Amino acid sequence: MQAIILAAGMGRRLKELTQNNTKCMVKVNNVTLIDRMLHQIEKLHLSRIVIVVGYEGEKLIDYIGSLCIQTPIVYVNNPIYDKTNNIYSLSLAKSFLCKEDTLLFESDLIVEDSVIKTLLDDPRETLALVDKYESWMDGTCVKLGPDDGIEAFVSKKNFKFEEIGQYYKTVNIYKFSRYFSETYYVPFLEAYSKALGNNEYYEQVLRVITMLDKPVIEAKRLNGEKWYEIDDIQDLDIAESIFTPDEDVRVSLLQGRYGGYWRYPNLIDFCYLVNPYFPPQKMMDEIQASFADLLTQYPSGMKVNSLLASKNFGIRQEYILVGNGAAELIKGLMDILPGKFGVVRPTFEEYAHRRAGEDIIAYWPQNRDFSYGYEDLAEFFQNKEIKTLVIINPDNPSGNYMEKKELLKLIGWTKHEGIKLVIDESFSDFADEKDNSLLDDGILEKNEHLYIMKSISKSYGVPGLRLGVLASGDAETIGRLKKDVAIWNINSFAEFFMQIEEKYKKDYEDALELFRKERKRFAAVLESVEGIRIIPSQANFIMAEITNGISAEELTRRLIVNDSILIKNLYPKMDHGERQYIRLAVRTAEENDKLIAALKNNLLKGE
Repeated sequence: MQAIILAAGMGRRLKELTQNNTKCMVKVNNVTLIDRMLHQIEKLHLSRIVIVVGYEGEKLIDYIGSLCIQTPIVYVNNPIYDKTNNIYSLSLAKSFLCKEDTLLFESDLIVEDSVIKTLLDDPRETLALVDKYESWMDGTCVKLGPDDGIEAFVSKKNFKFEEIGQYYKTVNIYKFSRYFSETYYVPFLEAYSKALGNNEYYEQVLRVITMLDKPVIEAKRLNGEKWYEIDDIQDLDIAESIFTPDEDVRVSLLQGRYGGYWRYPNLIDFCYLVNPYFPPQKMMDEIQASFADLLTQYPSGMKVNSLLASKNFGIRQEYILVGNGAAELIKGLMDILPGKFGVVRPTFEEYAHRRAGEDIIAYWPQNRDFSYGYEDLAEFFQNKEIKTLVIINPDNPSGNYMEKKELLKLIGWTKHEGIKLVIDESFSDFADEKDNSLLDDGILEKNEHLYIMKSISKSYGVPGLRLGVLASGDAETIGRLKKDVAIWNINSFAEFFMQIEEKYKKDYEDALELFRKERKRFAAVLESVEGIRIIPSQANFIMAEITNGISAEELTRRLIVNDSILIKNLYPKMDHGERQYIRLAVRTAEENDKLIAALKNNLLKGE
């Protein structure tokens, strides 16, 4: 068996990285793509490696010569690489295809060794390596029939997003038997090139072959093995975080992205916090049905969006402000509120990050569960000379919950003390106590020192929309903030969500009930996991103490490396004592069970 590598392309989308180098000389974690691929092929002990070169060909040949590859290498030159596509490059190597069985590679791939192994271990002679289609993938797709026969190659022209559940993406690694090449591929390649020219792709020949009655090429499905195709600088950035050999660096790179994890195959995100049971499919279908209008038309301004929020939450329009996520509103409010600033820790630090460190006075609950109530807060902050107090309820990450009657006491106390009070109830809908919201005209009108923040993203499960609201009877401050934000601070999709949300109130209530049941079940099972202690939570996450000596950082690393599961390491939030804590989002039962199994496995390994 031999290998053929197509490496003639220019890689224009990588811009300055390929200005003086061919695409396969781009480095991922300081190793070029071609270096990695050739050393992977070297381990297979093949008869030869045929490399089709073109752009910066001599430079590539010289570089490969420095890699000390022992397998014989044959170079084929494509002198018109800038006028042709890869069908011409492969046609230049067609004589080699007819000499023996072939592994065909495109040179812009990075794969783990198991990807190639799974292809070689399959006894079938002619295969296309494929993976289930994901939104980050681009290029040739196929539809599979019974026994993994390829029913059709799907061109970009015929690609239908409503059918993506049926699609598999070609990994651009193939195994061709000599018989297949001699009898089918090369004759069809010659005829296709003669009829349509050389500015085509070799997969189009395979598409024609699949139209034959006899399935002469089949698919080999990947099952979680890692690979990535590098076409642009974003692909390069993602590939570096997936394939870094340093596990600690990989963990750091993933955590530093703060989202966008749909681009990472098989990664389950237990770090970021949303509602796993909302929105319902019907609501998503309604949004999708209006997609074209929402994409191509401007959203309304602040006045209309405040009216929508007013309708949804039953608050006077002049009392409520809509933000591009709660984060936008937090920044604006923190720039206005005066004086020293009280917080409870550990907590969500976005508020504190908006103020100088010397202006922050922090209360740390002195108990194992980080629990606290009205009396604890009043006793601690009495005579601390704070001007503003911020409470997250339920708190993040502890999940500590203050009932509404406790919050009303706190509102009264802060009013008496002349303290501005911010209550962030982004997670309050998940609590067992019903009708606990402080978004109420009567409460706000009587307490102009009170500001209620709520992230729509978290409770309604729509983080991609970036929606949040701030409400207060302090209409002057709300009005000032409305003038400070951009006139179109939310997009049309977010506005449309607010427009239709009221129709789905019953679905939302049902989703919250499903969530509460799953949280209860999840917490009960977690309590049985040896090596962790669960802290009671009323939020959509659970804080846990690691009790078997493993650090939170180490457990986080193990879960990412071993199971592609991302959790929150709480060590940076803590008072840096000996105890180690993590935070686990509550997701669907199936996903939660995967996490529990992974925790049991990784905690058993000890320090």
